[in-house]
Amino acid sequence: MTETAVSSSRKRWSVAPYFIVDDVVATANFYRDTLGFNYARMWGEPPCFTIVTRNGAAVMLSKFEQPGLMRPNSIADPDGGAWDAYFWIDDADALYEEFGRKGVMIIQPICDQIYGCREFTIRDCNGYTLGFGQDLS
Repeated sequence: MTETAVSSSRKRWSVAPYFIVDDVVATANFYRDTLGFNYARMWGEPPCFTIVTRNGAAVMLSKFEQPGLMRPNSIADPDGGAWDAYFWIDDADALYEEFGRKGVMIIQPICDQIYGCREFTIRDCNGYTLGFGQDLS
């Protein structure tokens, strides 16, 4: 079997980070209104879980019974070097401009990395650090 035949017959994988948050509704609305994600529904009363999506990427948001359990990587690395999630995107410059217009907290400005990605880093409303990168190859 050729390399092309092998790769085309493979199933596609996807992943969704699971973020613990204190307020699912406020966080989901931030992701929708500020970051351009969508959500179809929330579970629980009051809401304790939802999944936000954008262009095939998903993030799970969950509230635990006990508040204050969020543990973004920014607690251990306040300079923003350790992402909580990284998104591969098609047009880093366009998304960077979109987020800039919406006042998103930019932690690392857009730049070309030595490993062949054009990327930038933001921080969400709970302190989670999100990287966005475009493969330049």
